[in-house]
Amino acid sequence: NPGATVIYDVKCTQRLAPAIRAAGGKPLMWQTGHSLVKAKLKETKAPLAGEMSGHIFFAERWYGFDDATYTAARLLEILSRSKNPSQVLNNLPTSFNTPELNVPCAEGEPKEVVKKLLENANFPGALEIITIDGMRVEYADGFGLIRASNTTPVLVLRFEGHTPEALHRIEHDMMAALKAAKPDAQVAASAH
Repeated sequence: NPGATVIYDVKCTQRLAPAIRAAGGKPLMWQTGHSLVKAKLKETKAPLAGEMSGHIFFAERWYGFDDATYTAARLLEILSRSKNPSQVLNNLPTSFNTPELNVPCAEGEPKEVVKKLLENANFPGALEIITIDGMRVEYADGFGLIRASNTTPVLVLRFEGHTPEALHRIEHDMMAALKAAKPDAQVAASAH
């Protein structure tokens, strides 16, 4: 579907938008959340949407909801077109990233922390700060994300770099900003 919109959430890899463009699509970053992504899919009439969590929504040749079995079938369909399916997967760009991290907060605190982060945002070398869902700081070689969870009183963090060094630098800068906004921040692994 050349020119079609493909929706993805703010937690997805920075490598996704260029891949969508290279395939002739129009990338649209959106808020994290099953119902939010599904609603945006319907609003934009996009044929495809997905979240880092693994929820993949197909409106093309399917019903517009996430279905793991159907997603697996579509992936197998794509791979079956290649003489070397392993090579297709091996050619995907690599990145270095953290898992989803959580910072426990008091009820109502996560949105206040994000607001404070945005008010004091100072990230030298950043290309852009995206605010559709928290604060996603884009660099030429990766990104950092701090957002309020939609379901629990935690901040959700994710960091990615094109190299281990970029990941370390971005994570360091983002954590310094977080500590300035919430000095008692303690990072825990996500339950997901």
